[in-house]
Amino acid sequence: MAESTHEDLESLPRGGFRCRLCHVTVANKPSLDDHLRGKKHQRMENLRSVRQAQELRSVFVSGFHKGTPASELSDYFQTYGEVVNVVMDKDKGVYAIVELQDREVLEKVLAQTQHSLGGQKLRVKPREKKDFKYTPPRKQGPAKREQLSPEKLAQKLCQADDVDAQMSLLVQLFEFSEGERRLRDLLVTLFQEVFLEFFPGSAILPFGSSVNGFDVSGCDLDLFLDLEKTKKFQASAKSPTETPAEDRASPEPDTRSEDSILSDIDLASATVPEVLELVATVLRKCVPGVHHVQVVPNARRPVVKFCHKESGLRGDISIDNKLALRNTRFLQLCTETDERVRPLVYAVRYWAKQQALAGNPFGGGPLLNNYALTLLVLFFLQTRNPPVLPTVARLKELSENEEQTVVDSWDCSFPKDSTRLEPSSNTENLCALLAEFFHVFEDYNFAGHIISLREGQPLPRPSVLTSEAGSKLKLGPFNLQDPFELSHNVAANVNEKTALRFRRCCQVAAKYCRSLQYQRKSSKGKIWGLVRLFQPGTAEAEVLAATGLVISFPLTLPTQPAQSHELLCQAGDFHHQWFQKVYAGIASVLQNVLKCSCSEGLEQEQEAATDCKQGEQLAGMTTEQPPAGCKRSLDEEEAGSSSPSPKRPRTDALFPEGRSMTWNCAVWHKVWLGRRRVRRQLRGPQPDPEHTAGSLELEAKVSEAISQQEGEGRPADPLLQFTIHARAGASASGERETRISLRFDPVPEQAVAFQEFFHFLQGFLPRAVEQQLASEA
Repeated sequence: MAESTHEDLESLPRGGFRCRLCHVTVANKPSLDDHLRGKKHQRMENLRSVRQAQELRSVFVSGFHKGTPASELSDYFQTYGEVVNVVMDKDKGVYAIVELQDREVLEKVLAQTQHSLGGQKLRVKPREKKDFKYTPPRKQGPAKREQLSPEKLAQKLCQADDVDAQMSLLVQLFEFSEGERRLRDLLVTLFQEVFLEFFPGSAILPFGSSVNGFDVSGCDLDLFLDLEKTKKFQASAKSPTETPAEDRASPEPDTRSEDSILSDIDLASATVPEVLELVATVLRKCVPGVHHVQVVPNARRPVVKFCHKESGLRGDISIDNKLALRNTRFLQLCTETDERVRPLVYAVRYWAKQQALAGNPFGGGPLLNNYALTLLVLFFLQTRNPPVLPTVARLKELSENEEQTVVDSWDCSFPKDSTRLEPSSNTENLCALLAEFFHVFEDYNFAGHIISLREGQPLPRPSVLTSEAGSKLKLGPFNLQDPFELSHNVAANVNEKTALRFRRCCQVAAKYCRSLQYQRKSSKGKIWGLVRLFQPGTAEAEVLAATGLVISFPLTLPTQPAQSHELLCQAGDFHHQWFQKVYAGIASVLQNVLKCSCSEGLEQEQEAATDCKQGEQLAGMTTEQPPAGCKRSLDEEEAGSSSPSPKRPRTDALFPEGRSMTWNCAVWHKVWLGRRRVRRQLRGPQPDPEHTAGSLELEAKVSEAISQQEGEGRPADPLLQFTIHARAGASASGERETRISLRFDPVPEQAVAFQEFFHFLQGFLPRAVEQQLASEA
C-alpha cells in the first residue's frame, strides 16, 4: 500500500510520487521538490485556501420560490451583515449558496432559528464541507462556434465592399460550422439507433432551423419521433391474423427483441403525455451523454426537452408534429428557389433581435419568433413586382399527383424539386430588397388584415375567422397565417405594444435605408450599411423626435356608394358623415372609456367653414365636371366632351387635407396604471362572456375603478392637460382604407409626465376606436 508523506502527496510503489492536488505524477524526489515550488502547485494551494475560507463563511439556503432572483436573497441576508456573493442552482433553481463577509455575520444568520422570504419558510444551514477538487475548464466543443461580439461583427461587416456582400458575409458568420453539422448528424444517428431498440420501425427526423436552411450556430435541435410503423408492428404482434399480407411478409419484426418496452404500453390508445414519459425514460437511461430531460406536456406541441452534456446542445423531441416536417421542406424549397432568400432572412432576423423585437429563449412572451420573421420575409418576396417567390397556392398547382400531400387534414402539396420552378424575373439586389422590406411594413395594418402566404396577399380580417378545416384562427394585433396549418396564427403571442414597436422600427429603418450611409461604403472608416442598421434600441426615440407625439392608424371605410360622377355628391355626404362618426368615436373613447374631459377647440369654426365650402363644391359637381383629382384623357380635354368616361375618384379627393378636428383634453386620474390587475379583479374567476377582456364596457369599468381607488371625486386640478389635433387622409395601403392621425400637444411643463400616458394610448386608442365604430355599426 502506498505510503503518504504529506496530505497532498502519494508515494508510488516504484519510487515515484503523485500530487493529489494537481493530479501530477513525478519520477523522483528532486522532481517532486521542483513541482512543489512551481507556479502550478502554488496556484492550486492558494485556490484551495480561498475555497475553504469561502466554505467557512457561507450558508446553504433552500425553500424559496423557484425562480427567485439572487438579488432578493442578497437583500434579505444583508440585514445580518454584508453579503459577498450569491450562487444560485442554475439547473433546478431550488437552492443557493450565500457567501457572507465573515464568520461573525455567519453566526448571526445561524443564530436566527426561523427565516422566511416571500411567504416561504427558508431552510438555512452551514455549507457542507467537501474535499477540494479542481476541475479544469473544458475546452469548447464543436456544438457552438465562437460567438461574435457586436464590435467584432461590426468590424467584419465594415470591411465588405457593399451591402450585398455584407448580407452574404452575415450568413457565413452565423450559419453552422462543419463541426457543428457533423455533431448534429451524429446525435441524430445515435438517437435513431437507441429508439429503434425500444420502438421497432420508428424514425428520428430532424426539422426546424437545423435543416430548413436558416440555421444559426447554437440553435436548438428539433426532432420528430415518427411512431407510425411502430404502432403497426405492435398491432401485428397482438393480432397477426388481422395484419395485411404485405405487413406480415415484412421480415422487420423478426429482427426485433422480444423484450421490448412496448409490452408496457399500447401506443394506439396511450395519451400523448404517457408516450412522452416513455420517451423521456429512454433518454434518461439509455442515451449516453444526455441529461436535464424534461417533459413539457402543456405546450402547443408537447415535447420532451433534453441537453447533450458534452457539447451543451439543447433540443426537444415531439411525437405529433408531421406538419413541421412539411413546413421545413417548404422553407428548404424557398432557399433553393432563389439565392437571395437566405441573406435577406438572416439580416431581418438579426435586425429584429437587436431591436428587441424577437428572441424568446425560453418560449412564450410577446416577441416575434424566428419562424414568424422568416414567413414575413417570404411573404414580402411573394408580393414584389415581379415576385421573387411563388405563392403556396401556385406551388400546389405546379405539384404533380404523387406530390399531393395532406397532413392532419391540411393540404401541404408543393413540388419536391425546385428546378421545376421558373426562375424569377425580379432583378432587385439584396440592398434594395432589404430597404423595400422596411418600407412595406413601416405603415402596415397588421391587426386589420391576415398575412397569407398561401394567397400571397393580405386577406380582410373577417374573411378567415374560420379556416378550411373549420377551426378558428386566433386573431390579434399581428396576424400571420401559417402557410399550411391555416388555423394557426404564427404571431398570435405578439401584443399591441410589440406590433406597434415593429412598425416604428421599420419606419426608422426605412428612413435610414434611403441615406447614403446605408447604400455606400464609408471612405473615412465610419460605420455604414448593415452596421448602423443593427445598432440596438433607439427606434422609438428617433420616431418621436422626427414626428412628435403622433398616433397614426388605418381604419377601413364602410362600403361606399357607387362613385359615378352623377353620385359624387351622395358619396361626399356619405364620407363626410362617416368621418364625423370617427371623430365622435374618438371623443367617446376618451370621455366614456378613459374618463377624460374633452371639448372642441377653437379651430373648429374655421374647419366648419372649410367643410361647408367643400360640401358646396361637391354638391355643385355635374356630369360635365369631374371632381378634383380625377383625370380626364387628352382626347376628352381636346374635344371638350360633356360626357367623360366614368372613372373612380381618388380617395384623397373626397377627403381633403383640410378636414380635421381639435379637442382640448384633461386627465384627472392615472387610468393607464394597473389596468391588467384591475381588469382581472373585475372579471372574476368566471368572467361574463359578454364582457371579454378588452371590451369597451369592461375597459370603462376599469378606468372607473382606478379613479375610485385614487380617491373619491375629481381633484381640484387635472393631472395632465393636452390638445389633440385629428386629421384624416387617404391611406396608401388600400382604396377602402383611410388614415387617422392624432397629434398630441401637452402643456409644456407636463411634457415629461405626459410621455407615460402617451405610450399607453399608442396601443390602446387605435383598438378602442375600432371597437367603438364596430359597435355603432
